[in-house]
Amino acid sequence: MKGASLRPEQGYTGLLEIMKAKLKCEIYRDSMQNYKKYAIPKAQLVIADVPYNVGNNFYGSNPMWYNGGDNKKGESKLAGKAAFNSDFNFNLYEYFHFCSKMLKKDDTKPVPRGRSSNSPCMIVFCSFEQIQTLIKAAEKHGFIHYIPLIFCKNYSPQVLKANMRVVGATEYALLLYRDRLPKFRNGVQADENGKNIPNTGHMIFNWFDGGNEEEWGRTYYNNGTYFMWEKDKKDVPKIHPAQKPVAVLKRLIEIFTDEGDVVIDPCCGSGTTLRAAVELGRSAFGFEIDRIFYKRAKEEMLNFRRSQMNITDFPEVLP
Repeated sequence: MKGASLRPEQGYTGLLEIMKAKLKCEIYRDSMQNYKKYAIPKAQLVIADVPYNVGNNFYGSNPMWYNGGDNKKGESKLAGKAAFNSDFNFNLYEYFHFCSKMLKKDDTKPVPRGRSSNSPCMIVFCSFEQIQTLIKAAEKHGFIHYIPLIFCKNYSPQVLKANMRVVGATEYALLLYRDRLPKFRNGVQADENGKNIPNTGHMIFNWFDGGNEEEWGRTYYNNGTYFMWEKDKKDVPKIHPAQKPVAVLKRLIEIFTDEGDVVIDPCCGSGTTLRAAVELGRSAFGFEIDRIFYKRAKEEMLNFRRSQMNITDFPEVLP
């Protein structure tokens, strides 16, 4: 939006046209290996939820294993089935090759002490068992540094095992980057000399809380140290069995990008990453090979308006 101009007679419609010209949101029904066909700009952030390789046990301990979620009604057609074919043939090395090509190069400009660079990064949601495999594959493609992220939820889909064993209620991800610490937005502000203003930033831990706001305290929630792993509301369609909440993705995008940056999801499934990015004023591009997921993501998830957009959000275009 920087440098955009709006004549008074253009009004709000003119602003929307400027926004439309600046922001891009595209989902391609294709493999990420074919990215060169689409002239996609380099990304500040790549987010992906790679297949967890659980194969035919995807619905294990989930009520969907049975008809109507009731074991007395017998097994459903999902019993013993994988959620998607990519669980068997996903190639991690192709994925990291894509990321190495599509992420921006590291920012080599000097930065003030105590501030992050504008270097890019990637976030990979994965199973706990995949973490070491991902770290080794990432290293071979130049992503030599990582920070583990842990998301604690206040619910579990493994209800069928609840009276038998400890059930899973966590999600895992890896933040991966090359040589320089990536762009990091924790609310810190700078004075006219470029020095950090004390008490304007806040720590962001590598674990993210799934409790309710009342239980953990509004102070922690509001200052950004913790944020909720909250389920999507009814305005977000449920498309994919491994769909991540838009609110969670928004928080990650806010931390590691600025408005106008590019976010890419090479395994975009339901399209929630793309939706989260565009609602925050970032351009977004994604790949999905499954015909049904692609169609529903395009027609349902990405068929929306930025309802929170207001002309006062963009003072540089005001007369």
